[in-house]
Amino acid sequence: MKRAERLHALSEMLRRNGSRGCSADRLAREFSVSVRTVKRDLAALENSGAPVWSRPGPGGGYGLAVGASLPPVTLSPAQAVALMAAVSAAPDAPYADLAAAGIQKILDVLDPRTRARADELAGRVWVNAIPSSSRALRSALEEAMAEQRVIRIRYTSRDGTTTTRDVEPVLFASTNGHWYLVGWCRLRNAMRWFIVSRIERASVTKTACTGHTIQEVGEPPANARPVHGRGE
Repeated sequence: MKRAERLHALSEMLRRNGSRGCSADRLAREFSVSVRTVKRDLAALENSGAPVWSRPGPGGGYGLAVGASLPPVTLSPAQAVALMAAVSAAPDAPYADLAAAGIQKILDVLDPRTRARADELAGRVWVNAIPSSSRALRSALEEAMAEQRVIRIRYTSRDGTTTTRDVEPVLFASTNGHWYLVGWCRLRNAMRWFIVSRIERASVTKTACTGHTIQEVGEPPANARPVHGRGE
């Protein structure tokens, strides 16, 4: 059994046993591996985000929260490298840090042979990563978008004018080599596109957005699509 398949089977066995849990010895016998390997697999599951719990002492063991399971990870080396390359080439993209962390979780549960091949192939892909804005600033923009709260920004326009504005975030957009925060500007009382690299400061307020929609932004370019478009 390949490691990825074993990790999936292991998570399903833990889930089925519910609150009873399973001892490391029993898991090792079930999958014909050593206790050390089982504990390493359990650590990989936990690192991937699976809610693994452990209970020490006689009658203890390991378990998985009810209703939780880990789908099998069957990426090819090329698919794994494609994910790494996409994130590395766009460090200024929204949620890039979270994407990198997610990719690392996937890599952690790949079988050793696939992981080794992916690592070797990754060394053959170079990217010229552009400098990104500060992590604190991007975190504020990402939080405001996800929570739909007004964000206060200090922004310098192309003509050098600096203003402080309260913006209701509507979407992130990438075009002409820049990432934009598109949102309802309360200062101008209109929808505006703000180049992220020109935002000097950003802080999330406690004020909820009033419900401006993507449709208010206008028609996107013909070649624009949401990131969940899957190439359609």
